[in-house]
Amino acid sequence: MELTERRVSSKTIFEGRIIKVTLDQAELPNGKLAAREVVEHPGGVAVLALEEDNTTYLVKQFRYPIQQLLLELPAGKLDGPEDHLLAAKRELSEETGLEAAKWTYLGYTLASPGFCDEALHMYLARGLTRKRQHLDEDEFLDVVTMPFGQLVEQVMDGTITDGKTVSTTLKVKVLLGL
Repeated sequence: MELTERRVSSKTIFEGRIIKVTLDQAELPNGKLAAREVVEHPGGVAVLALEEDNTTYLVKQFRYPIQQLLLELPAGKLDGPEDHLLAAKRELSEETGLEAAKWTYLGYTLASPGFCDEALHMYLARGLTRKRQHLDEDEFLDVVTMPFGQLVEQVMDGTITDGKTVSTTLKVKVLLGL
């Protein structure tokens, strides 16, 4: 059975610094038309930085849309068509002051594909050295460390709910057998 929907038209209804929102008309597999609201996002990266003793680095920051402090992996958006490994290195350095000698790409996850095209690329960073944190001028966060086992526990018990942190943590757990 054919399941593909085809874009017939698209109208931009909002364009901001980070996202663009379109209202599309899509032809359904049965030939009928349906409206589709689409959020276009440049994508992002998330980094699980892991020390030899299995210490991990997270950031605590206020997330305005949900009006809550969240504990998340260091992460950020891509700048246009930026290479996601370069973005991961930049974000880890900016948010934590860490640099890594070894990078493992873990694939990507789709944030919410029912309405948004955002893809989040996940990395494991090892062989860490400390430099100086250098946050963006509109970025306020605290760096938090915890053992990897505790991070997994907090993901599993629902204390940590951020999707990119959950996905990356569980991928690393399976990859490393921790």
